[in-house]
Amino acid sequence: MNAPHPAPPGGLAPTPEQEELRDAVRAVLARHPGHAAWAPLTAQVGAAALAVPEEYGGLGCGAAETGVVMAELGRALSPVPYLGSAVLTVQALLASGHRAACAEHLPGLADGSVVGALAWAESGPGGRGSWEPADLETRAEAAADTGTGTGTGLLLTGAKRYVLAGPAEPALLLAFARTGDGGLGLFELTAPPASFTVRATLDPSRPLAELTLDRTPARLLSADGTGVLARVRDLACTALAAEQAGAAGRALEATVRYAKERTQFGRPIGSFQAVKHRLADLYTAVEAARGLALAAAAADAPPDLAAAAASACGEAYAYAAGEMIQLHGGIGITWEHEAHTFFKRAHGSAQLLGGPAAHRRRLASHLGWVSAS
Repeated sequence: MNAPHPAPPGGLAPTPEQEELRDAVRAVLARHPGHAAWAPLTAQVGAAALAVPEEYGGLGCGAAETGVVMAELGRALSPVPYLGSAVLTVQALLASGHRAACAEHLPGLADGSVVGALAWAESGPGGRGSWEPADLETRAEAAADTGTGTGTGLLLTGAKRYVLAGPAEPALLLAFARTGDGGLGLFELTAPPASFTVRATLDPSRPLAELTLDRTPARLLSADGTGVLARVRDLACTALAAEQAGAAGRALEATVRYAKERTQFGRPIGSFQAVKHRLADLYTAVEAARGLALAAAAADAPPDLAAAAASACGEAYAYAAGEMIQLHGGIGITWEHEAHTFFKRAHGSAQLLGGPAAHRRRLASHLGWVSAS
């Protein structure tokens, strides 16, 4: 078994700088609903620049600061493309080690003038969609012939699903694909894909797209796509866990507030023992998940904590959203109430990057409890 992670300095309490960041993001989201928040978040707060090193025009922060932003985006159910652009795309570029591509793209990603996306998931077994590296089938081949699929002048062919994108096609598209030797590589598309279609989803606040690659020109950023994907997945799971924990906390707050205001038989429903027990159980689940999300972010997203946080936060958020509907009673199932929006985001985000069960399998494999296969 691996050695335990060292405790982060100062425990899990936010630093004064992180508290200021949280307040700034929350204020922007309150003033600018929907996609309108992207410009002030990037220009005024510098949210997209947090994970970008200073040499590329960023702020050089870590997963903890990214988690602060993601938690606030989750509370507001914001549709801005932060996870797809400022997390997945930025971290894929950094993990690739391709300095020329980083110098070319990271400054624009940092200031928000460029929105990027990472094409990762594919159909997988049974066509249900898979985030597992072993199920990726998109192929790279040399432009002149069907050589090794490495170097420059490459063409990608395949189909990608669940691409986290904004309302429009991203200016920068990265994709994982198989190279000629069967390995996995990270590529930058140097021409538009054959098709890019934003699909209607359960959660309308999180646009997801499908793209088709038909001998689409690309350049290789890293031949170690397996290593890049492993690191990106851990950081993305940690960021998503922070979003889920923030949204679950907001759902809990709204439910507790309603339980104090709604009266039945002359008493607030929150005074009834059955309701108290349900809220106490929910609080325990949400706080436990939040603790894991904070721990994963503070430790810079190690594989075991990232997988544990992704599993716990995905399930806690779904639990909180379900209880939000149940304990709001009749109003909780109306279209006008916000409960259904939390429910949709909870169940949609729980399947991003792989569901809770998949993350538990990854955790068990990392700890040596089961075979990686």
